[in-house]
Amino acid sequence: MILGFLNLTWPVFADALALGGIYALMAVGIGLVFGVLRLVNFAYGQLIMAGAFALAYGGQWGWPNWASILFCFGVVLALSVLMDRLVFRPLRLHSPAVMLVATFAVAFLLQNIALLAFGSLGKTAGSLAVLQAPWDIGGVFIRKIAIIAVATAAGCLVLLQLLLTRTPVGLHMRAAAMDFRTARMLGVRANRVIAGAVLISGLFAAVSAVLLSVEQTQVTYTFALPETIVVLAGVVVGGLNRPVSATLGGFTIGFAYGLLGGILPTNQSQYLNSFIFAAVIVVLLVRPSGLFTRAGGAVERV
Repeated sequence: MILGFLNLTWPVFADALALGGIYALMAVGIGLVFGVLRLVNFAYGQLIMAGAFALAYGGQWGWPNWASILFCFGVVLALSVLMDRLVFRPLRLHSPAVMLVATFAVAFLLQNIALLAFGSLGKTAGSLAVLQAPWDIGGVFIRKIAIIAVATAAGCLVLLQLLLTRTPVGLHMRAAAMDFRTARMLGVRANRVIAGAVLISGLFAAVSAVLLSVEQTQVTYTFALPETIVVLAGVVVGGLNRPVSATLGGFTIGFAYGLLGGILPTNQSQYLNSFIFAAVIVVLLVRPSGLFTRAGGAVERV
């Protein structure tokens, strides 16, 4: 297993950074909804799946790439709004357990709808396959998608941070996350704040759908499900109570997943999931509050 580290190359390192960036985007999308609603949305992966199917159909219908990407964003955002209006909002005053079970139900419902509508083989999203081509950077061939994924993730996270710290909507979201009842008494509109968090989370899901569709061109009803489970583990490891720590947790577990997947020999790659989740258990035993949180520090969820 130690000899596997001899397989570490710049392309493998770049791919690991790209996967870490995608997982960070998914992590911050999950963290935003948790920050405002105190809800871990297990249906988040199905939003990404729906966006990937939209992208695949856009390419199949002969649409230009920009139109397929817009279609992907439209489908994901529409589903996000419907999920909020039909599920989250009516159950908002119920216990977290009820809402958690509801997200499981939504996840399995969307998954089975996709299975019935598109079959077990799914569709091929090959319209952006050109991004798999390598770029020659100083004699090192690195896939375009690796560079684009890292740049996109960094840009999205910077824009989100500016939104949360420099705009009234972002400040209201942060206030609602810290103390929703007090924030409402001070004039913060609950529905507007929650709708904003859901829409921003949907935007990150749509971006993740586009990037993952390039990485995995075959879109099936289980698309993004394994990634969502790993990201959820990363969010908990990083620290669910703060967006920065949750994002770092998602990036860390994605980077580790990509790096180990690239350097491990083929006959040992089946142990990757076992190693990752064993490491998650160890981290939670040592730092149950999160790897990137300060023990006893103030809690700020958005």
